[in-house]
Amino acid sequence: MMAVAQQSGLILQSIGGFYYVETADAVYECKARGAFRKEGVTPLSGDRVTITAQADGTGILQEILPRRNALVRPPVANLDCLAIVASVTEPKPNLQLLDKLIAIAEDAAIEPIVVITKSDLDETEALETVYRTAGFPVFVVTNTDAASAAALTAFLQGKITAFTGNSGVGKSSLLNLIDPALCRETGEISKKLGRGRHTTRSVVLLPLSGGGYLADTPGFSALDIERTQPIDKDALFNCFREFEPYFGKCRFTGCSHVHEPDCAIQKAVEAGEIALSRYESYVALYSEAKERKPWENT
Repeated sequence: MMAVAQQSGLILQSIGGFYYVETADAVYECKARGAFRKEGVTPLSGDRVTITAQADGTGILQEILPRRNALVRPPVANLDCLAIVASVTEPKPNLQLLDKLIAIAEDAAIEPIVVITKSDLDETEALETVYRTAGFPVFVVTNTDAASAAALTAFLQGKITAFTGNSGVGKSSLLNLIDPALCRETGEISKKLGRGRHTTRSVVLLPLSGGGYLADTPGFSALDIERTQPIDKDALFNCFREFEPYFGKCRFTGCSHVHEPDCAIQKAVEAGEIALSRYESYVALYSEAKERKPWENT
């Protein structure tokens, strides 16, 4: 069969050994070269790739371009943002989980953003202040008013973003506010990419109307990310960005910022410069990482 010229593209989804690659002119159903299996490399949704395309809409995945980042579960590469969704009430926010997901994003070189939902049901100011002060983009939505999601929608344009958070925080409602076409797109793309032909919990990238993609991660939860993206205790300090101004100012070199005297971080917490809840999350995560066996970090 006559091959079209080699093209570059983006993997929208992988199902049953097929990779659906969006190029400038079409979406091609591709098989990967056998060399990937031999090298132990698995192409992921979000990967930038080169393919040799065929006139019948199929192709061969030839090369995976260097990744900026990747998550294990959900399996997705090259995320620009991880949107961590927390409701202000019903359920009340789990700050330690929120902070752990932020730390995982920071460790993986993904920009974390905080989305607070159900703002029509309770006050959000205290929660907003904690995360804005720490240096994160924070968006507040009601889950029923599309206008409340306008700033978030604008922020997501041109980016590849995955959403995560506890069940019940309103992720589905939020996605509908961001782009009402997503429900329709989910159905249309599922049909186009072969959902129904395979049972799958794979990630699919859904195009936003104004540009960019949302990573639909069916069946995955915040717990999946927690369990599969361990952070080494010595790297944890760098995952709390508000700690950075105090780097090197502790009395002891190699300070863990947990129990040592004259710790600049602890002093900043006492002075109200770092939120107590954020510091408590750091201590909990440090203790957890310290107990983890070395082989569990790989």
